[in-house]
Amino acid sequence: MPTKRTVRDQRALRLATGTALCLAASFGLALPIPFLAPVLALLFLATLNQPLPFKAGVVLAVVAMLTTGVGLLLLPLLRYYPASGLLLIGVGLFGVFRFGLRGGNNLIVTFLVIGLTMISAAGTASFELAAMVIGALVKGLLLAVLVVTLSHGLFPEPANAPPSPAAPVLAAEDIDRVALRATLIVLPAFLLALIDPASYLPIILKAVSLGQQSSTTTARNAGRELLGSTLLGGVLAILFWCALSLFVHLWMFFLWMLLFGLVLARKLYALSPTRFSPGFWLNTLITLIILLGQSVQDSAAGKDVYTAFAVRMGLFIGVTVYACWMVHVLEPRRLEA
Repeated sequence: MPTKRTVRDQRALRLATGTALCLAASFGLALPIPFLAPVLALLFLATLNQPLPFKAGVVLAVVAMLTTGVGLLLLPLLRYYPASGLLLIGVGLFGVFRFGLRGGNNLIVTFLVIGLTMISAAGTASFELAAMVIGALVKGLLLAVLVVTLSHGLFPEPANAPPSPAAPVLAAEDIDRVALRATLIVLPAFLLALIDPASYLPIILKAVSLGQQSSTTTARNAGRELLGSTLLGGVLAILFWCALSLFVHLWMFFLWMLLFGLVLARKLYALSPTRFSPGFWLNTLITLIILLGQSVQDSAAGKDVYTAFAVRMGLFIGVTVYACWMVHVLEPRRLEA
């Protein structure tokens, strides 16, 4: 007799399968910045328990193209008036994070932050690079929507499934402080990307993830949540690379991603309970995908994979340590009686 799956079983299987399918399809189709699509699919599957209609996906792609195009409008300021441009981007990031913390759509927040940072940083190198990043985001988004729809078809949500718990709402007096903290976490990564946009764009994506994760992190558990998930993601990326090296093939890429995704999805949905939050496991999986995707691209380009990974991992750790420090610095101090 087949065993009846629980709601959390279905969600874990859907998340792992969808992420692995999107990863394999993105690299198989040789999309530009191929790790973007699986990261977007992972975010969709982790936050939405219903399939996104294709029409809504197309509308979302258009919205993404328009919101990320904001970065193109900032290029003249960054080139000719860099101080004013940086100040405007900082104010824009603060406003976007504040909008998200007040209940705004998280996907729109993500696209706006990417537009203000990744697109404008890429545009300082060349307009073609910025256009390529926008194209990669739109293509990755469309692929993610298709894969998410397929994943929901393979592992549908049960009719009697309880709704997902609402995200905790910050107190009104904390919104400005947390938005400022997220802004200060992202800005140094953006400044680093201005030096060499082609090499440091993944650092911005990691910083954006940390900035959003920091909104639910306190000073007490910042090291465990932020730094712990980054280090675990790096260790898993090394194990994944060693396993993939045994037999390099696209199908093995899919199967290993499926296995690692299932292990982490069990933790994320508390099928294998731990003391870590779901955000910890989600950030771990995002870090794994970014590091692994960059290593695969380095290998295809004939670069020294191990040196590039060590440098990238060092930057990830540096950005994460800085994020932990910002959480401590901007944590409200309670006066003792």
